[in-house]
Amino acid sequence: MRATLMYGAGDVRVETVPDPTIRESTDAIVRVVRSCICGSDLHPFHTMPVAEHGATMGHEFVGIVTDVGSEVRTVAPGDFVIAPFAVSCGECEFCRAGLQTSCERGGFWNDTVLGTGGGQAEAVRAPLADGTLVAVPGIGEDADDDLLASLLTLSDVYGTGWHAAARGGVTPGSTVTVIGDGAVGLLAVLSARQLGAEQIVLMGRHRARTDLGREFGATHVVPERGEEGVAKVRDLTAGGSAIVLEAVGHRPAYDQAVGVVRPGGVISRVGVPQYAEATIGWPVFGPNVTLTGGPAPVRDYVERLLPGVLDGGVRPGLVFDRTIGLDDTPKGYDAMDAREALKVMVTP
Repeated sequence: MRATLMYGAGDVRVETVPDPTIRESTDAIVRVVRSCICGSDLHPFHTMPVAEHGATMGHEFVGIVTDVGSEVRTVAPGDFVIAPFAVSCGECEFCRAGLQTSCERGGFWNDTVLGTGGGQAEAVRAPLADGTLVAVPGIGEDADDDLLASLLTLSDVYGTGWHAAARGGVTPGSTVTVIGDGAVGLLAVLSARQLGAEQIVLMGRHRARTDLGREFGATHVVPERGEEGVAKVRDLTAGGSAIVLEAVGHRPAYDQAVGVVRPGGVISRVGVPQYAEATIGWPVFGPNVTLTGGPAPVRDYVERLLPGVLDGGVRPGLVFDRTIGLDDTPKGYDAMDAREALKVMVTP
């Protein structure tokens, strides 16, 4: 089969690799119907050391089950499934608590210990299939393209945006600032609106993206950065935002979050941190700011978010503004890196 591999910073290739096979009785094989490139995939695209053997790529996909191990009970061949970006058993204390990203037996796609490949491929072996995969009855690969796009967001970015808002404590009437106009930031806006936020300030400076943010529910857009951006948000929110959702992962974005949060407020981070040190001293401690967030246990959110996607009440798939074939995946990385595309969907 064909699969995407990265051999170093900027070096993405689509190559022929062995087909995945059942290794354990709890495995399933999924034929990929849609996958995509994530903003977090750009981190190794910028920094990965040169490697003799490429690393498989992609952690967001939906597809059709083609084979299952003897112990699999919740999915069967022919089922359309959503694959959350974390592999989880569904049985340990963390899975039962809705924290599947800390599963005692699980891990992630592209994991050499689990032996998992990436979703930017024609097929994937899914360990712990009962705990990981979510079957969606009545859906097939011939579903409407818009619906498939929205279902795909449930594997990561929609659930991650929801996690930001949920951990931030968004409730009806909340004032929220979202930092970052990437797919996760925009879906954090959508999630905050769904949870009842009254004022949503989106900090972003790419017009096409912030326009989509307004469509998702942003009430204000602040393109300024640094001290100017902080001052603008504090003015709009009468002294600071009670809830700040940081969806970028770079130090300047975190610094902006600390700058705009009001005393007693919450900073919820879901952008994968690309820094080892940041302010957690008096600027956070003094005003009694809560710092929360982390990798989203999207498996815990799928059933809650799925009905709105299926009935068309929400359209998170609008974050995909380019679709390419698998062989063009390297071009998709280039387009996202150059900010020519917000989020790229990949078809087999």
